[in-house]
Amino acid sequence: MGRGGAQKDREDGPVRKCIATGEAQPTHGLVRFVVGPEGQVVPDILAKLPGRGIWVSADRAALELAVKKGLFSRSAKQPVKVPEDLVDEVEKQLARRVVDLISMQRKAGKAVAGYEKVKGWLQMEEAEVLVQAVDGSGRGKSKLSTPHYGHYIGWLTADELGLAFGRQTVIHGALASGGLTQRVVEEANRLKGVRVNEAGKGQPKG
Repeated sequence: MGRGGAQKDREDGPVRKCIATGEAQPTHGLVRFVVGPEGQVVPDILAKLPGRGIWVSADRAALELAVKKGLFSRSAKQPVKVPEDLVDEVEKQLARRVVDLISMQRKAGKAVAGYEKVKGWLQMEEAEVLVQAVDGSGRGKSKLSTPHYGHYIGWLTADELGLAFGRQTVIHGALASGGLTQRVVEEANRLKGVRVNEAGKGQPKG
């Protein structure tokens, strides 16, 4: 089975235009920024901070273009300060968001970790999402297949998945449908776009 990763299932909801590409798309495919009190651009991963939002596609190239071309100042219609590590900070916050959501699903009984438990969920068709560490063994990961009509997330590290599941490291995880699973898929998709150096590595072919 192909490993296309998280797909966009939800095309409704608010639509905003990316300042880098000029394309309008649902907000779950974008990253919101605001200008802080001291004129510094701040990532607003949860899209809840006060102020006028500046939207950029959840794509590393688009984010880097917005920084390089001074598009934040243009959009804000005022000079703004852009931290040198802004794109890396976005990646860090998105990763933390995905980890937190998976953790909440685990506490709700909708996520499991470990090869045997994940294999069992897949066999019983309990799993909607297969999650595997990007730095795990390709041979080991290839023994599990993405759920039919489900999703695959393969760009979190074993350490990040360990945080999500309350362990030191995790290679295999699975999420059931319902609860926050759709949000996990969307946030992981945003992370994949920003984490270009990791997104294509370690994903076994099904």
